[in-house]
Amino acid sequence: MTMKIIPAIDLQDGECVRLYQGNFDKRTTYRNDPIAVACEYHAMGFDSLHIVDLDGAQCGRQKNRDIISAIASGSDTLIQLGGGIRNRESVSSWLAAGVSRCVIGSLAIDEPRTIRTWIDEFGPDHIVLALDVRLADNDVPLLATHGWTKSPGIDLWRYLDEHLEYDIRHVLCTDVSRDGTMSGPNLDLYRELIERYPNIDLQASGGVRDADDLRMLDDLGASVAITGRALLDGKINPKEMGQFLRVA
Repeated sequence: MTMKIIPAIDLQDGECVRLYQGNFDKRTTYRNDPIAVACEYHAMGFDSLHIVDLDGAQCGRQKNRDIISAIASGSDTLIQLGGGIRNRESVSSWLAAGVSRCVIGSLAIDEPRTIRTWIDEFGPDHIVLALDVRLADNDVPLLATHGWTKSPGIDLWRYLDEHLEYDIRHVLCTDVSRDGTMSGPNLDLYRELIERYPNIDLQASGGVRDADDLRMLDDLGASVAITGRALLDGKINPKEMGQFLRVA
């Protein structure tokens, strides 16, 4: 096993929540103390966290800044942060505050040349492109943006083919239809992505149910699996997770 597991903490109104298929009206609140959740994951042996500011993703204003800053400064955990990061100043300030990677979604599709300048300035290891998709009727993965509420009509393969020269290193890909559903990850999507772009470090997100799903993603060659609900619901026990933590 060589794949890294990164727990996800989704923040809304200061609480740790999960959405169903990215729908803000279908929210489950798990804990009202996200800092405690982050500490528990660190105690379990995780050395990385994937944090999403859902308020920032929805309205562009990061209302959970104090919580995120406390998590980033409180340990040596690698933090990658997404949600509402839409200008250079935000990237610079978050990296200075202890965040290791900034996750850029909608802006990467709307203004790809801007993202290229950020990759050049901050380095490809500090920028993650969140290329989230919904499958069309012909199973072509179409990009979804702006909190998954819009589709610019661009498919994932076309986008990557056009922008690979930007030194893209980290791509977080979510099949929106699987997110928060515990229905299993889209293995066909990730298999094709890895085959087409073997030099990209794929972060697979959405649908992870249990340790078997993690093993299948590892066998495919994913670099990272993001898991939120399966951990929060206790569907992956500490013994199973230990198999991955020993090689992370």
